[in-house]
Amino acid sequence: MINYLTAGESHGPELSGILTGIPAGLHLDIDEINAALAARQGGYGRGNRQKIEHDQVIITGGVRHGVTLGSPIALTVKNRDHAQWSKIMDPVTPANAENTLRAVSRPRPGHADLVGGMKYGHRDMRNVLERSSARETAMRVAVGNICKQVLEALGVKIVGHVESIGGIEAAGNLSTDVTTIEKSIEANDLRILDQGKVAEIHQRIDQAKRDGDTLGGVIRVVAENLPAGLGSYTSWDTKLDAKVAGAVVGVNAMKGCEIGDGFENAVRPGSQVMDEIDWEKGKGFTRNSDHLGGFEGGMTNGMPVIVKAAMKPIPTLYKPLQSADINSKEIKKATVERSDTTAIVPASIVIEAVVAIELAKAICETFDGSQIDRLKKQVADYRNELLNF
Repeated sequence: MINYLTAGESHGPELSGILTGIPAGLHLDIDEINAALAARQGGYGRGNRQKIEHDQVIITGGVRHGVTLGSPIALTVKNRDHAQWSKIMDPVTPANAENTLRAVSRPRPGHADLVGGMKYGHRDMRNVLERSSARETAMRVAVGNICKQVLEALGVKIVGHVESIGGIEAAGNLSTDVTTIEKSIEANDLRILDQGKVAEIHQRIDQAKRDGDTLGGVIRVVAENLPAGLGSYTSWDTKLDAKVAGAVVGVNAMKGCEIGDGFENAVRPGSQVMDEIDWEKGKGFTRNSDHLGGFEGGMTNGMPVIVKAAMKPIPTLYKPLQSADINSKEIKKATVERSDTTAIVPASIVIEAVVAIELAKAICETFDGSQIDRLKKQVADYRNELLNF
């Protein structure tokens, strides 16, 4: 079964990941993983740290001669910024006056700082923010891209893009064709489909930066050519759309998830929500629309899977909000850490990654995921079975 674990702090020496359950025999494209990592560091509105980091994955287990072995895949992404933080983040040397200079006692509203400190008993909330930082998502992108390559080997395509930033809608024509979406979002540095909104959004981000403020937005992920029947209706914890939603909200700053038309479906009559069933020779059963985002009863129905994520603005503001010092209890401004004006663009890469993980996991749970050629054959046979249902 596909599973993964990440470790490492934002300014620590490196991020580490262990990925299990990837089929043996998959020809892994390392350049594709690194391209995804580079894309995560790009986008308009990013801060200065991206000028320091140049993320590259290092594989130290589970792959030989570019081919997966079926054993756990060990991954590392170095933090180049660690050189400036080596004493502050030293894992061995006991705390002293020199290596605790960057102690954090004024938590940021909207961040894990205060509650994490309270839960784990940390008087220096750097112990919280270093792990709760979105820097960790670099490893999730690496893991997700490997899962994306599993999906690609099975003919499944997936892409994430930005639908709106700071209240400005930039969805354009909401295509469900992954290739069309990819071509559109490659034409700008915002990963949006509406090219006519680029200048307006740039101005909105620039103004937020001048104001010392931050912006959120909405991300949309589309996956096409998934077979029907992934997931199950038989128990709440087997529903695939629930697993996808959990993975999405598990990403830093995500405060909402929609499947298909989501909340819009709640205000429409059923006649405008349910996707009518059709049948065509050579295609089998299809739907005439996709308001439900490719899921029925917790299972994929063969239509494109459509997932949306609502991202709140980043909690670190350069004009900080009110906080309270945990030591003196004085009302003061929150700590300021180096941050982005908006991270919605890289977040679209992260959401794409976590959705890919859940979809690949579902396929490898449904079929024999131990070897890629066997998996391909089983998925192809299953597709034929559905065609003739």
